[in-house]
Order: sequence, then C-alpha cells, then structure tokens
Amino acid sequence: MSDALELDVRPILRNGGEPFGAIMAAVNSLAPGQSFKLFATFKPVPLFRVMETKGFGYEASPLEDGDWQVIFTPVGEAERAALSSPENPDSWGDPTHYLDCTDLDPPQPMVEILGRLETMDEGHVLFALLGREPVFLFPELQARGHAWVGDFDETGDAYRLMVRVGARK
Repeated sequence: MSDALELDVRPILRNGGEPFGAIMAAVNSLAPGQSFKLFATFKPVPLFRVMETKGFGYEASPLEDGDWQVIFTPVGEAERAALSSPENPDSWGDPTHYLDCTDLDPPQPMVEILGRLETMDEGHVLFALLGREPVFLFPELQARGHAWVGDFDETGDAYRLMVRVGARK
C-alpha cells in the first residue's frame, strides 16, 4: 500500500475559505488502495459520510491544540457495496417527477430533492438535473432507504440523478 497522502486544510479554514474542493481534488488523485490523512480545525463530521460513499472508512483523532487529524482508509469491496445504491435501475419505471436544480446553490438542491421525495409514493422515480455532483445528498438518500443512480452528462456541465423512492422507515 502507498503512503498516505496528507492534506492540511487548517490554513484555508483559518482564512475563512472552504476546503471541500481541495479535499476532493486530493481524494481524486489517490492511487488505488492509498489512504488519505487530513488535518482540520474541527472534527469534519459531514465529510465522513461523503468519504463513506466513496469507499473510505475513517479514524478521527483530536490533536493537542484542539485541531483534528482524520485518516481515511479504503474499505474492501463488500463494505463498499453496502455503501452504494443497492438496486438495479434497469428495473425502475420511468420518472414520475422532474426537478431542474441547475441554477440552485447548495444546499437548496438537496432540500428540493428531499422535499419532493417526501411527497412521492414508494417505487416512484424522481429525475433531477443538478449543476454539480450532490455528494452530501447520497448519504441522506441511503439513510432514508432510497436507491439512486447518477452521472454527468456528455458535456460534464450537468449531473443527472434518478432516485427511486424506498419504503418509509
């Protein structure tokens, strides 16, 4: 296994910046099986779910100065399969609801999508068009028992998402 890639986002955070883009760029540059060590000024709990959907487990540790170190480690295929959408979309019907969220800023697309799903019957399908990949939405869909499939269009400018409403928990 390769040495862990390290990223310290504390300077970005202390300057009032948003480090998510730098974090995802680092994650996308990882070699297969490579771990990722992150340093932050707080425990980045929302990032844990995002990284789980990308196939990583984590271990978070506080540092002496109040900052945090998190080591993200790739999980095996069985664990990763449990984190992804469990259904085959070929068996879904056509979408019954459509949303265009391309002009909305986060978190509004997630709010719109989750709100619409609450009004839909089990088994119905929602199609949404977004301006970016909704990485924070995937764990929420999973927690609510919904299945999804998505990808970027051929231009790479829009993310297409289909969600099949699961049984209410």
